[in-house]
Amino acid sequence: MNQKADHSFNKYVTALIGGQLFGLPILRVQDVFAPERLTAVPLSPPEVAGVLNLRGRIVTLIDMRCRLGLGSRENGQQSMAIGVESRGESYGLLIDSVGEVLNLDDAERQANPVNLDPRLGQVSAGIFRLERQLLVVRRRPHAGDRRARGCRMSKSQRSQVGQVNSNPLMRNVRLR
Repeated sequence: MNQKADHSFNKYVTALIGGQLFGLPILRVQDVFAPERLTAVPLSPPEVAGVLNLRGRIVTLIDMRCRLGLGSRENGQQSMAIGVESRGESYGLLIDSVGEVLNLDDAERQANPVNLDPRLGQVSAGIFRLERQLLVVRRRPHAGDRRARGCRMSKSQRSQVGQVNSNPLMRNVRLR
């Protein structure tokens, strides 16, 4: 009997955020894109980098470095975004870079280690031990998630992500 037939394999899109490798189940990923024409959202939580129009959909861009308390990206560092949907809303997860798609055996996924940084533990659904590093499986966000504070992107940082649009119509928009 084939031992691999007894295991469930899933594909994960890998992303690098602050030097840490993350994996998102490929079935949850809708898009991979370079964010452009970002509109700032006044009074939004610090991790909300802004909103943008992606093929007719309004997408809220979440800065994952900020969300994880990793600080701002370096000046001139290009970023990418992974599009996901949660509770009927479209989100872009702003990351440092997109990697490859890995086909991993779910039987090898492990619970979060006790010494995993609490910031990673908040977003982790487990880990895979790869040859040279850990892959943190990104879990679905939920309302009880704690957020990092104090990492609001400056106008120049937003312009590095994509062109800033200071649309006066968005002045009174507030995200939940």
